[in-house]
Amino acid sequence: MIDPDGYRPNVGIVLMHPDGRVFWARRVHRDGWQFPQGGMNTDETPLEAMYRELREETGLLPDHVAVLGVTPGWLRYRLPQRAIRRNDRLVCIGQKQVWYLLQFTGEESDLQLDLTEKPEFDHWRWVDFWYPVEHVVNFKRSVYASALRHLAPFARQVAGVVAIPQPAKDPRLDAMGAPRAYQRPRRRKAEAERSGGSEPSAN
Repeated sequence: MIDPDGYRPNVGIVLMHPDGRVFWARRVHRDGWQFPQGGMNTDETPLEAMYRELREETGLLPDHVAVLGVTPGWLRYRLPQRAIRRNDRLVCIGQKQVWYLLQFTGEESDLQLDLTEKPEFDHWRWVDFWYPVEHVVNFKRSVYASALRHLAPFARQVAGVVAIPQPAKDPRLDAMGAPRAYQRPRRRKAEAERSGGSEPSAN
C-alpha cells in the first residue's frame, strides 16, 4: 500500500524496559541496527499493525507490553536513491510512520526473534533511550530524533528524568532534528586531506 505521494504507511515500535532502556535489534545478515517497524496492511489500523509487527519481529504478545504513547500524525523519511525500485508499478520513495512507545512488562524469555520463516532480526540488546538517534542508518536519523522527542515525556513518567534526560545537542542535526547531511562528508574529507589518505568508505 503506497499513498499518492509515494510513501508507504508504516508503524514503528519503541519497546522500553521499565528502567528507560530501549530494545535495539540487528537486521538479519546485515550490520544495521534499528527499532522494530513494518508496513500496514490495507485493512489494518495503526494499532492493529503495531501488534502484528510486534509479534512477528519480537515474539511478544499484547499481554507483554503496555502502550505508553504514540506520535501525533505521520512522520516521514525518504529512501536513498539506491533503495528505490523504479521498475515497480507504484514507486515507493519512503515511509510515513506512526510510532508507539511500549513498556515491556514480560520476561526476557518472552522475546523470540525467530517465530516467522523470515526473521527480521538475529540479535538484540537494551540501549540508552537516545542511543538509537546516533547509531541508526543516516536516512532514518531525523525520524528517530522526532519520534523519540515526541515519546520522551511518556517515557519519563515511567523511568524518570534521570533515565530519560533531555537529548544532547548533536552538531549533525538541525533545530528540528533533521540531519545535516553535508557535515559528515566534509569532515571526513578534511580528515583524509590532513592524513594524506583517501576519504573513508561509507561501510
